[in-house]
Amino acid sequence: MGASGKFATACILGAFLGVLGSLPQGRAVAAELVVLTNQGATPGVRELAAAFARASGHKVTVLQEAGSALDQRLANGPADLITSNPEQIEDLVRKGKVVAGTAMPFALASLGVSVRAGGAKPDIGTVEAYKAALLAAKSIGYSRGCSGTHAAEGIAQLGLTAQLKSKTVLTGNGPVVEFLAKGDFEIGIQQTNIMVGAPGTDYVGVPPGFLDKPCPSSVALLAVSKEPDAARAMIRFMVSPEAAPLLRKTHVEPAKL
Repeated sequence: MGASGKFATACILGAFLGVLGSLPQGRAVAAELVVLTNQGATPGVRELAAAFARASGHKVTVLQEAGSALDQRLANGPADLITSNPEQIEDLVRKGKVVAGTAMPFALASLGVSVRAGGAKPDIGTVEAYKAALLAAKSIGYSRGCSGTHAAEGIAQLGLTAQLKSKTVLTGNGPVVEFLAKGDFEIGIQQTNIMVGAPGTDYVGVPPGFLDKPCPSSVALLAVSKEPDAARAMIRFMVSPEAAPLLRKTHVEPAKL
């Protein structure tokens, strides 16, 4: 990191000390936090966790869990915070896994389009160009999560669902770019922050206009947390103005509160 980058980071962390307020600082009171993240939020959460740890002295571990491993963490810990889309967070509130009233939106991730490394990059600069690119592609892949749902909604708005059905691949576990890099399909659609710089792929850009439907992520306090004060301080940081430039480094926008 250059001198200007170090100075900017120091300014961000210095400003964040005000966000922490009266929370005790130092190794004697350092907490160990575990943050459970969804795939789309992981890059941004890791960036924020590192900054929060430097400023507060707390240790923060970021884990991307799923299935029975996630269920185990939610039931028994250790875990303090969770990030996910707002609907899933609300479901966890109803189940008593998340503390009511603690959920806060913190990030918005635009959709992105990529091709396999070395492949021709289609023109997606206008709605008509994007439509033509989808029709011309031999195959298209997206997930069953938020980004895939939004990609499918955009395809439906273009009136292409039936035409593209036979060449559409819905991916399983793992980022869309991993399947794209293996050649499972020609064009991949997922959140931009997962696609930019992914090995074996070339990023094309964001779908035009109304076809770019960002995926929101919220953060909330888990009922099993053993460090609720430190966890709440991290939530405050994640939604603070100081977090915005850190999130943008990972190709997402801060949520508008």
